[in-house]
Amino acid sequence: MNDLSRTHWNDIAEQPIVLLPLGSVEQHGPHLPLYTDTAIAVAVANGVAGRMSGNSYVAPALFYGSSGEHQSFPGTVSIGRDALKVMLVELVRSLSHWASRIVVINAHGGNVQALAAAVKQMRYEGHNVAWAACATENVDAHAGYTETSLMLHLDPGSVDLSRAEAGNTAPIGELLSQIIAGGVAAVSPNGVLGDPGGATAEEGARVLECMITEIAQRVDAGEPDSKGFLTLPDRSWV
Repeated sequence: MNDLSRTHWNDIAEQPIVLLPLGSVEQHGPHLPLYTDTAIAVAVANGVAGRMSGNSYVAPALFYGSSGEHQSFPGTVSIGRDALKVMLVELVRSLSHWASRIVVINAHGGNVQALAAAVKQMRYEGHNVAWAACATENVDAHAGYTETSLMLHLDPGSVDLSRAEAGNTAPIGELLSQIIAGGVAAVSPNGVLGDPGGATAEEGARVLECMITEIAQRVDAGEPDSKGFLTLPDRSWV
């Protein structure tokens, strides 16, 4: 793995692959730090780079994303969809001058609309760019068991379990219309969508390993769909 920000320009390998972690600065309940999504994106990108053959670099993470649904909570810093799209477009245009391929590793669901639009435009312009997701929603949507476990593994000193408490545990599909209308605060006063109870660093390590393995496979063998998302080929017939 090569940290792009700590590399000298004349040491950059010819036509490398660049992984760009994309996170957010937003509330993650009373017990998790604001940079949770970014920490996950960076850890996954570093893990994927470590498994790639050939030359690859992990670019400095984009901390600021589209987090308007969390804006009611102090600490949240959102640049919105339009600004995020422009930033991603310009970064891909710049990186494409010397990188053969760019893959955005996204860890915040609120970024998806801007990310998909930016990647679609960049692919239309002829840039070799795609994206993959560090999905945690299979267990709970926000600041619950999965993200708490991940942060206990990645940065245990940033987690305050004495403040951990369940939020709204209803499926995200049932809450989406209310969140769109009034933000996360409309359905969860403490900002948690799920229950962090029982979270462990061991579970976090397991989840991180699964994420790295899946995204590494997508980067290696996946094909971008119409939105630039890397999908794995269907081998069910094999």
